[in-house]
Amino acid sequence: LLFLIILGAMVCLMNRAGGSAAFGAWASKHIKSRVGAQLATIALGVLIFIDDYFNCLTVGSVMRPVTDSHKVSRAKLAYLIDATAAPVCIIAPISSWAAAVAGFVAEEEVSGFQLFLSAIPYNFYALLTIVMMLAITVMKFDYGKMRIHEENALNGDLFTSDAATFADSTDDINANPKGKVIDLIIPVVMLIIACVIGLIYSGGFFDSTSGSYHNIIEAFSGADASVGLLYGSFCTLVLTVAYFLVRRVISFKNCMESI
Repeated sequence: LLFLIILGAMVCLMNRAGGSAAFGAWASKHIKSRVGAQLATIALGVLIFIDDYFNCLTVGSVMRPVTDSHKVSRAKLAYLIDATAAPVCIIAPISSWAAAVAGFVAEEEVSGFQLFLSAIPYNFYALLTIVMMLAITVMKFDYGKMRIHEENALNGDLFTSDAATFADSTDDINANPKGKVIDLIIPVVMLIIACVIGLIYSGGFFDSTSGSYHNIIEAFSGADASVGLLYGSFCTLVLTVAYFLVRRVISFKNCMESI
């Protein structure tokens, strides 16, 4: 729960600093087709594999202006985000899913984290969902209600609903217009690196007195994912606040309001 709260605070910080809006503007200039916009959404979702909620919040706010400009329906955007977030996170060793699944396994001959790693090739739901999503996108094959949404989007109706009260929703009006793409990339990269370090730390990699683990693989196998991810995310939150303050893209008051 603490890990998820910290990730939510980081999303608010990146939005307020203008990093999400800057990345969306950059993507709009370089993506020239509907298929490209959808593939970019999938790619960004794969890169943000730490947590599915963090994935949805970040990718949704970043790619919504891009997909809107290429007349991709909101229903299709929601599908792409959801079909990327959970399937990618549930097969990523460094994720909140790994922490949750590992926590349900009793400590016996094999650790929960080690069992999670060995089960990845057999997670057919996640693997086939990703394959199906890519096939639908590249082949431009939509069916059922999604086809109706996409046809309406091509005619200018992104919502296919009379009750789309969210149609006029806008991004955070307090976002810094001087934000840059790097203000999104650096926090995400720091989060991944810090979580990796947190995991191997919880696995005893830096404990010279224990002598239990001799390499990173063994440390990963014996890691306490819930502890490692919490350490990594908390350190990233502190570093992100410091980075934004040094960059002067967000004030200390705004940082505290976002957190």
